[in-house]
Amino acid sequence: MKLFQKLIAAPAIISLASGFAVNAAEINSTDLSDYTNSNNLVSLGDFKSDTLFPGDWAYDSLKDLTNSSKFNGNSVSRLEAAAELSNLIAGGEGLMNGAAIDRLSDELGAELAIMKGRVDGLESRVNTMEAGTFSETTTMSGSAGFLIGATDSATATNDTVQFEYIVEVDLNTSFTGDDKLNIELETGNGLTNVGADGTGLDWGSSNADFVKLDDINYTFPVGSWKVAVGHSMDASKTWPNACSMNNMVDNLGDCGAANSVDLSGDTSFSAATGFGDGWELGFGASGGSGSTGLFSKESSDAYGLALGYETDTYGFTAAYSDKDTASYYGLTAFYSPDSMPTTFSGGFEAGTPDSGSDTTQWAFGISTDLGEGTLSANIGTNGKIAENAEEIYAYDLSYEYPINDSMSITPFVYISETTGTTTDTTGAGAFVSFSF
Repeated sequence: MKLFQKLIAAPAIISLASGFAVNAAEINSTDLSDYTNSNNLVSLGDFKSDTLFPGDWAYDSLKDLTNSSKFNGNSVSRLEAAAELSNLIAGGEGLMNGAAIDRLSDELGAELAIMKGRVDGLESRVNTMEAGTFSETTTMSGSAGFLIGATDSATATNDTVQFEYIVEVDLNTSFTGDDKLNIELETGNGLTNVGADGTGLDWGSSNADFVKLDDINYTFPVGSWKVAVGHSMDASKTWPNACSMNNMVDNLGDCGAANSVDLSGDTSFSAATGFGDGWELGFGASGGSGSTGLFSKESSDAYGLALGYETDTYGFTAAYSDKDTASYYGLTAFYSPDSMPTTFSGGFEAGTPDSGSDTTQWAFGISTDLGEGTLSANIGTNGKIAENAEEIYAYDLSYEYPINDSMSITPFVYISETTGTTTDTTGAGAFVSFSF
C-alpha cells in the first residue's frame, strides 16, 4: 500500500472512533460505505459501556499528555481514548513520555489492535479498488463537441439545419519515462453538409456512431532523435510545423501544405531531432496496410523530409514529399509580434503530379485576442489549383469564447467557392467543445 493511501486510511479509521471530521475524498465513497456496513466492522456501540472516568489513572494521564478537549470532565469510551493515544504516538510525543505511553498502550492494547485491524482491512479494500484502475503511468484525456449549423449551396436538398457530435479519447502510457504509447479512439455521427470533407468545416468524424481506433503509435528516443512508429499515423508526426492557423474550412487546414509539411500516412515511421538554437530536422515514410503490403510496387507509399526553425515570435518549416502519384514542396510560417496579441500564419505548396498539370495551393490567417476570446479570419485557395485552371477560394471567420477552463463555444461563418456558374456554398453555425 502506498504511503499517501496509508495517510488517508489511518485518519479515516481513527476519526470513526474520535468523532473528528477527516477529508478522504480520494477514497471511493461507495466502496467505503460498503466496507463500513460489512459484518467485519466492530461497532463503537460495543464499547460504550466500557468507559474511562475522571480520576481513572488512564483518563488523567491522557488528559495531561494530550491536552485534548475530550478530557473535559466527562467520561470517554475506551476506543475514543485509544484514538487519542494513537494520535499521541503518531505525533512523536511518546518518545518524551516513554513510560507513560508504554503503560497506556498496555491498558488500551485491545482497542489499539482493533483500530489497526480496521486500517489493515481498509488497506486491502483500497488495493482491490486500485487493481481495477489504469496503471500509474497511464493517463487519459478526452474531448467532445456538439455542432449545429446549416448551408446555402447549389444543392437545395442539403440546405437544412444539421446537428453533429464528436467524441475523442486519448490514452497515453510510458514504460521508461522517456517513451509514450498513444492510443486514440473516436466516434461521431458522420460528416453532414456543414462538415463536408474538403470544402466544408474542418470538424467532426465520419465514424457513423461507431467507436473506432483512430490512431495507435509508439514514440521513443534514439540518442538525440525522437522516433515514432504506428498505424493510422502521420509520417510527419514528429516533424517541426510552423503552421499556427485557426481555420474553419477543411481546405485551409495545415496552412495549405497538407501534402508536404503535414504529410499524412497509414502505417508510418517518423523521426526528428533538434540541432543548434531552434533548428529541427525531420523525416518519415508511410506505406499502405492493405493486401498490397508495405513499400511494395503495388502499395501506396510516401516519403518526406522537413527542416524548421522557431523562436518565441516567429518560425518557418520547409518540407518535401514524394508520393506515388506526385511530389510536393511546401512552406509554412508564423509571426507573433511582442507588441500585440496577434498571430499571423500561412503557407504555400506546389505539386508536380506524375501526369497532368502542376498544382499550387496557399492559405493565410490571422488570430487575435478580442475580449476574453480569440477572433480568427482566414483565406486561401479552395484546395489544389491546377495550372491554367480557374482559381477558387475559401474564406472563414470565427470567434472562440472560453466558457471556463474546459468548455468553449465557437460561432463561425464561411464561404467555399465553386467553379463556373455553380452557386458558392455558404455555411454558418456554432459548436461547443469540452475537454476532460
